[in-house]
Amino acid sequence: MREAQDRTFTTHDGVELFYRHWPAVAVDPGEPRKAVLLFHRGHEHSGRIAHLVDELDLPGFEFFAWDARGHGQSPGERGDSPSFATSARDVQTFCDHISAMHQIDEQNIAVVAQSVGAVIASTWVHDYAPRIRSLVLASPAFKVKLYVPFARPGLALMRKFRGNFFVNSYVKAKFLSHDPERVASYDSDPLITKAISVNVLLGLYEAADRVVADAQAIQVPTQLLISGSDFVVHRKPQEQFFERLGSLHKEKHILPGFFHDTLGEKNRAPAVASARRFILQNFARPLDRPSLLDADRIGATCAESEALATPLPHNSLRDLYWRMTRASMRFGSKLSAGVKLGFDTGFDSGSTLDYVYRNRPTGTSPIGKMIDQNYLNSIGWRGIRQRKLNVEELLRLAMGKLREENREVRIVDIAAGHGRYILEALQGVSPLPESILLRDYSDINVRDGSALIVEKGLGDIARFVKGDAFDRQDLAALEPKPTLAVVSGLYELFADNQMVGGSLAGLAEAVEPGGYLVYTGQPWHPQLELIARALTSHRAGQAWVMRRRSQAEMDQLVEAAGFRKITLRVDEWGIFSVSLAQRVQ
Repeated sequence: MREAQDRTFTTHDGVELFYRHWPAVAVDPGEPRKAVLLFHRGHEHSGRIAHLVDELDLPGFEFFAWDARGHGQSPGERGDSPSFATSARDVQTFCDHISAMHQIDEQNIAVVAQSVGAVIASTWVHDYAPRIRSLVLASPAFKVKLYVPFARPGLALMRKFRGNFFVNSYVKAKFLSHDPERVASYDSDPLITKAISVNVLLGLYEAADRVVADAQAIQVPTQLLISGSDFVVHRKPQEQFFERLGSLHKEKHILPGFFHDTLGEKNRAPAVASARRFILQNFARPLDRPSLLDADRIGATCAESEALATPLPHNSLRDLYWRMTRASMRFGSKLSAGVKLGFDTGFDSGSTLDYVYRNRPTGTSPIGKMIDQNYLNSIGWRGIRQRKLNVEELLRLAMGKLREENREVRIVDIAAGHGRYILEALQGVSPLPESILLRDYSDINVRDGSALIVEKGLGDIARFVKGDAFDRQDLAALEPKPTLAVVSGLYELFADNQMVGGSLAGLAEAVEPGGYLVYTGQPWHPQLELIARALTSHRAGQAWVMRRRSQAEMDQLVEAAGFRKITLRVDEWGIFSVSLAQRVQ
């Protein structure tokens, strides 16, 4: 029996999370170090899955298992986390820690996760697109069985009035496993918490809905173990998730008679053996992923965008609905400054984005101001404002790295809009960059961005010029040679991967080796049809139809151009990602 070592790692917000580490016992000196990461159920902790270390019988693998925030020996209010997205980011931080402290590359990591832990892990894989070797999900809690009618909307309504609060699990241990020892230990374990915060529970539902709907974005080889007699979670979302998975290698096993604690069941040996075989098979084959460089011509998001661009049957119910929506927005534009600006310049224009960043509701009357506030509070614009903060964070991170390397900071933004996020990222930065070159196709943006440079007092280091972000030769000839390039909110507006690839290639020729690239993506959006059917773009008032790119697709485009992704930030809704990559030497 392997002995565990108790350790901690520090999260992005400074919390010390507890984890257990079981070193490998049979290491081949000629082989890279390999690891299995274990993620426990909700309410539980790493000790509850420690038995898998020996049962999986992988002596050449290191094993790691954390106690999630608010669980086991990790700090935090029991059953709580700042957000579900925070928990997903914790997985990335954990993985980064293992790579740095234990010298295990991400591509040599397999994940085994159960229930709520499986949803956290699958959300991480969807949002961060890690290049891990395999993913085993046991009874993922994509939809918890809440036996009280309308429990989910009721909890959401109560939270609006009460704020975050806690509910206790209704599940008895005898409905989790047939193993009497397992049942008894659950009831007597002082580290198990029966409470879960409503923030986490509702966040679990929202993340699960998104990941199940967009499982095609997951490329990691995935094995799904479904308990056949599960009293805790529904089977249908698990089946839907499996059918939509984008992985080249996927397996589904339904385990008759199993209760929810799949990997803690009395007769779990066949399930554990399946997981072991799947892990070994995927380490035996080369790490391969489907190429997504032609996803603009084939695949799920291509079909999705083509459907959104197709006119609806005239006078159909949906056609009438969206015509009424457009008419109501046109009426709203007479009262709301933001809606009017969207129709005047395009809802995707630099002027609109700058208005959203400033976030000051304005209207011709109190009603107009109320309409404008509702408009600015839409989930898409909230995501845009968080994207701005994430861009600024990674800009400062990249500038810090360049200074640590004793290199000049020469910034270029090839489609800057008004350039607000670049200029505001410099607040408190010392020394300032040696140069800042902002570019945009729009004369309005060049004019207003130039004025913003003067307003910020940065005229001695910054300038704004007109330029085409898709002119590869022009980008390659940029002077001075940038050490930090930025592309924010641009590629999301253009479906064509050849255009995006050419732009990235031009930047790769311009950016010095070892320099950095900050780029954004839009892997998900809950309002795609509203945007396509009701909003207009900057392109002569045409419909604003967007094609989503999964994080994996965006990363492949960046990698093909000669950059390597280092880190990523994503908002709590999973809409907009911001990544930092380095130019390969």
